[in-house]
Order: sequence, then C-alpha cells, then structure tokens
Amino acid sequence: MASSKAKSGVLRNAAALLDEMQLLAETQGAKMVINSELWHACAGPLVCLPQRGSLVYYFPQGHSEQVAATTKKIPNSRIPNYPNLPSQLLCQVHNITMHADKDTDEVYAQMTLQPVNSETDVFPIPALGTYTKSKHPTEYFCKNLTASDTSTHGGFSVPRRAAEKLFPQLDYSMQPPNQELIVRDLHDNMWTFRHIYRQPKRHLLTTGWSLFVGAKRLKAGDSVLFIRDEKSQLLLGVRRATRQQTTLSSSVLSTDSMHIGVLAAAAHAASSGSSFTIYYNPRTSPSPFVIPLARYNKATYLQPSVGMRFAMMFETEESSKRRYTGTVVGISDYDPMRWPNSKWRNLQVEWDEHGYGERPKRVSIWGIETPENTLLFPSSTLNSKRQCLPGYGVPGLEIGSPTMSSFPRAQGIPIVTCNIFQLLDQNWP
Repeated sequence: MASSKAKSGVLRNAAALLDEMQLLAETQGAKMVINSELWHACAGPLVCLPQRGSLVYYFPQGHSEQVAATTKKIPNSRIPNYPNLPSQLLCQVHNITMHADKDTDEVYAQMTLQPVNSETDVFPIPALGTYTKSKHPTEYFCKNLTASDTSTHGGFSVPRRAAEKLFPQLDYSMQPPNQELIVRDLHDNMWTFRHIYRQPKRHLLTTGWSLFVGAKRLKAGDSVLFIRDEKSQLLLGVRRATRQQTTLSSSVLSTDSMHIGVLAAAAHAASSGSSFTIYYNPRTSPSPFVIPLARYNKATYLQPSVGMRFAMMFETEESSKRRYTGTVVGISDYDPMRWPNSKWRNLQVEWDEHGYGERPKRVSIWGIETPENTLLFPSSTLNSKRQCLPGYGVPGLEIGSPTMSSFPRAQGIPIVTCNIFQLLDQNWP
C-alpha cells in the first residue's frame, strides 16, 4: 500500500512537471541554443551528457565534491546528515540544457532530474525545441596560450597542420598569403581575424586577435579551441587555466551553505518524489556525478576485487585522451560516517606510472575499464556507432602496454593474447 501511494505521488509530480515543461517549450524555443560540438570541445574529450528521458544514477557525494572544488574548501563537519538521502538516487532525466557563463565562457549543464522507484517508472518526455544531442567535434584543435599569444601587440601562432585542416585554403600566390576569417563563439558573437602566412613559414592570426584576447581577458596558460562543426562552421571557444580563487566575501553564500543546499534539495526530492535541478561544471567537477544507468549496470555486473588490473582514461594537455593502467589495492567506503556502503570512489588504486600529473588514489568502478567487462559487453565498444561514449579508445590514442596476461581472467572467458585496450582503439569508428 505504501509503495502504491509513493508511486502515485511520483506520477502526479511527474504529470505536473510535464505541464510546466510544455508551457516553457515556446519560451525556450526563442532562446539561443549553444552549439553542442563547441560546448563539448570546451568541456573536454571525456565529458558526455546523458540523454533526455534516460535513466541515470545521481550521486550526491560527487555533487558535493564539485562544490568543494568550486569553492576550494572542504565541507565543515557541522553539515547535517540526511538519513533519507541514499548514496545513489535512481532518476529520469527530464531536461538537460547546455550553457556558458557570459563573463568567463565557462561551460556548464543544467539538468532536471526526477527520482523514480524502478526502471519501469518512466514516461515519454515531450520534445522541446532547444534540445540538442550530446556530440563531440570531429575536427578541432586546442592550444595552450603562450605569453606571446596574449601580448597586446602580438598575434596568435597557429600550428601548421591545424591551420591547413580547419581554415579555408590560402592563396599562396599572394604576397604575403592572407585571408579574413569570421568565427563565432559560444554566445554566437562574431569575431574577425586576419589569417596570414609569413616568414619564418608560420600561420598567424593578427588583426582582431588582440581585441579578442582583451574582451575574453585571456592570460598565458588559458586555452583556445577552434572547431569545424558538422555544418562546416568555424567556431571558437576558450578554457580557463585553473587559478587560485580569491576568498569569497561574506555577502556570498558560504561553502557550508552551498553544500547544505545541494544535499537538502536532493533529500527533499528523494522523500517527496519531486523533481530537482542540478548544475554540472565539467571543467571544475573532479568526476561526473550523474551516471547513465546502462554504464553503471555494465560496470557493476562484475564484482571488483583486490589485485584486479584496470585502465582509466585521462585528458591530456592537448585535449586528447590517454589511457593509464593500475591495480586495485583496496575496497572501502570513502566517507564511512556520512556515506556508508557507497560505491562512490570505493576503490583504492595504485598507478603503474608516476610523475605524469596527478591521478586520484580512489576511483569509482564505472570510471575504469577492465578486461572482464570489456569482453562480456563487446557490443557497446566494438564496431559501435555511438555519438558519445566516454572511457573508450579513439584512433591515434596513446596507450600503455597492458597485456591480457597481466589482467586476471574471468572464469569461462578464453585467453586472448592481444592487447584488449588496443583492440578497442583499432575497432573504434
């Protein structure tokens, strides 16, 4: 009886939300839609947003990590516990939109999540005109800006291969070869640059570049991305380097207040069955905390064990991907007092390589690859045409040298002598 009442309550809340979404459809249709490929280029090669209407697990523990990373402060021990808030909450994604901060160009996603009791408690989501699917660009380049790139009297030095691949072809009979480039940013603002090829045989953006640097307040260490999307539009984005943030003023919400707000909203949604809204900042959040159900189920199908070998993808400075390997050395709660029996970062790991940037000492099972789950679920990795599937190889990816002999073999699976992670790379479309 109690579960029937809870289910009917969820359905009533869901129906009310549908009405609100339909009323908002017209006004949202009038808003600017951010280019998905440019958004993902700025977010990073490992970022993949869930599809609207899909089922996901929301991890409040991970959401709290994002708050701590944003404010550069860990939560205070006085933050209350919420006994009715589970460590993972099954939800349906009712809406998801991509955004960029008007001042900093920082990309973020807004998601409306509806808690559900089971995988069967889902319903069709009405189409909204502003929805665009998650899609990574196929043609782009990313460059960390140097002091010369950001000087007021300098230009932007473009790598030759990037210029030849993305920019319109220059007329080399001109002296010097040059052309005007018109590029749009995340906010659909238009920028005009002079592209010139001059001695010592290099491509430069000159006129208009200093104006762009000043308007975006770019500094050495920041990154600039050029992409050519599926419509062959030339687009431009920026990423900010991580810098020490100034102390928040007393007029701004305290770190503890932000943590309490995040947890209280999720706890209320869990107990009442009402929807709630979250914001995901991919460049700030240490790890995604909204995990597609299919990805979670695949990862948790096989129980992890101490000594298990694994691989994990990381972003490089050039905005490509590299796979690192390691060993699981322990399985325990990351925060046993506040989040007992949570699967969030419950794997303690050691990495094979050291000295190549910071890598976490704890990871979640859905963030890693193992030979067992790769071989048991080949259909989602080999010869698969997926627009966005983080955590798997792409052509040209730099890989280490893990072999199947160095990984424990699941019972009943034949020995394979090839490198399973290299096999994924070779079969990626």
